[in-house]
Amino acid sequence: MSLTAQTYWAEHALLDTGVEPGVVIETAADGRITAVRRGTPAPPPGAVSLRGITLPGLANAHSHAFHRALRGATQAGEGTFWTWREVMYRVADRLTPDNYFALARAAYAEMALAGITSVGEFHYVHHLAGGARYDNPNAMGEALIAAAAEAGIRITLLDTCYLSSGFGAEPDKHQRRFSDGTAERWAERVSALKGDDNTRIGAAVHSVRAVPAEQLGTVAAWAQERDAPLHVHLSEQTAENDACVEAHGFTPTALLAHHGVLGPRTTAVHATHLTPGDIRLLGHSGTGVCMCPTTERDLADGIGPAPALQEAGSPLSLGSDSHAVIDLFEEARAMELNERLRSRTRGHWSSAALLRAASADGHAALGWDGAGSISPGALADFTTVALDSVRTAGPPPALAAETAVFAATNADVRDTVVGGRHIVRDGNHQLVADVAVELARAIAAVRD
Repeated sequence: MSLTAQTYWAEHALLDTGVEPGVVIETAADGRITAVRRGTPAPPPGAVSLRGITLPGLANAHSHAFHRALRGATQAGEGTFWTWREVMYRVADRLTPDNYFALARAAYAEMALAGITSVGEFHYVHHLAGGARYDNPNAMGEALIAAAAEAGIRITLLDTCYLSSGFGAEPDKHQRRFSDGTAERWAERVSALKGDDNTRIGAAVHSVRAVPAEQLGTVAAWAQERDAPLHVHLSEQTAENDACVEAHGFTPTALLAHHGVLGPRTTAVHATHLTPGDIRLLGHSGTGVCMCPTTERDLADGIGPAPALQEAGSPLSLGSDSHAVIDLFEEARAMELNERLRSRTRGHWSSAALLRAASADGHAALGWDGAGSISPGALADFTTVALDSVRTAGPPPALAAETAVFAATNADVRDTVVGGRHIVRDGNHQLVADVAVELARAIAAVRD
């Protein structure tokens, strides 16, 4: 869809200088911000009013869209990550390009309603059940790209190499549709995917247990040659760490470093159970880390060493991962509050730093370096949070950033603009008429 220039007036906006009142944001037809003017007490003629605190658009740096169908279905009884995984596999077995498009479109629309303007989709359900390829080998990935476009948000498709059920073992019956057989065949398939103004194509190593060590370099080289983002699940479970040490004599982080996977284009997801040496390897290489606190607590994974990672040099981003909830404000505050519980001290990150993890650093991890700030030349991606709801009413506007992080929820998002296009207006999605109905219908199609 072609865009036109548009002027927005933010009652309050979070700029590089802090929270500012009366901010005019001018956008051009190319989807970028052309001007930002402070100190405008009323909307100029023709401007769209954004009431509340306008923030840079949020980046969901780690998503498995089909996991949205698991919400509520895995909460009864006891178990671990590994028992949860069996339920997840049953949903994965039912996915087709058509029903995956419908589910992802609804999940991405939910993200837009939550102020998310770009998503990193860690995509590994590539083939037919049993492992045979679709006539179009990228039918599933292209369905996700189309779903994001119809939901109005940007996507970085992190096409994932997944070859093994664990350190040399063949994929099991569920995992065969994830595997291309070899990293070389994975690279051949993913090279046919095309990006556009709404889409980046990146790579992912599912985990050190799912990609044999001798094939890690193939995935890393593919990403390096294209200057593409490269993501990897890392040390989410102690069982993976133990098995990696037994198989290779290295921790997963050290194994990735040995095969050239770490570096500034790489984001490690979770990084929950690390040694001090692992933290140094990640930080000194500039490898980013995506924390997913709501999933990590839902699956009883543990609390990752986020402050130590950041201090060592790793930029932090945030993701909703399994979509137990889709709420980047909750992810941001959970990172801080989890650390308070562990350390018994408060104030590890400022609200501005937490919002940066949820926006600019997340966008950078997904290859959208021009997003994440409300400034001239940046992508015109921003979202507005109400300051008059039952959760946010009361604090003065000067504390709007703190209110957003520590009080607001996704329900307080009133407007979302992507590339200058008003995707969510007054809490209503403009492209998907009834997101709840679409979610219910799409989830019913893939559940038991």
